[in-house]
Amino acid sequence: MAEVRSGRVVRRSDPGDGGGMGEERQSPAGVLGTEEAAPLRQPAPWWKWVLSVGVAAGLIVLLAYGFTRSPKDIPSPLIRQPAPDFTLALLEGGTLTLRELRGKVVVVNFWASWCYPACWNEAPRLQAAWERYRERGLVLAGVVYQDREQNAREFIRTHGKTYPNGMDPKSRIAIDYGV
Repeated sequence: MAEVRSGRVVRRSDPGDGGGMGEERQSPAGVLGTEEAAPLRQPAPWWKWVLSVGVAAGLIVLLAYGFTRSPKDIPSPLIRQPAPDFTLALLEGGTLTLRELRGKVVVVNFWASWCYPACWNEAPRLQAAWERYRERGLVLAGVVYQDREQNAREFIRTHGKTYPNGMDPKSRIAIDYGV
């Protein structure tokens, strides 16, 4: 049973509902049949919404800007520095050590048989440059990057490479050169 007193609903519990004899409980006015009104959900403060939208917009702008930049525009710490020294075990036998070639023009080419089409397109051009300028002191060194020796040998045969080539099994030379 419920009655209204001064804007509040007073409910008297029945003896059979487990609420005790004649106990009074108050509920907010207008909410009949409940002993307690559910708390009203407060909307999030406006600044939280604005902050969320601002952070999301900022991330979108940064990503959009990043995708418009070319990775080639990122400066390398290796530019204008002496080339890192290395010793390359050649596939034809012997070794090639960069330190021993000081004073000569040296082209270090990193390539792989799986690098298509770039490596396949550059192979005949590099071979032509080697044939044309080696008498003038050009040294061309091919560094096989992340490839199997058998595949590298087949690539050399297919493209008629006669300049020195060697494997870089742990990619140490490639890492030193920022490949």
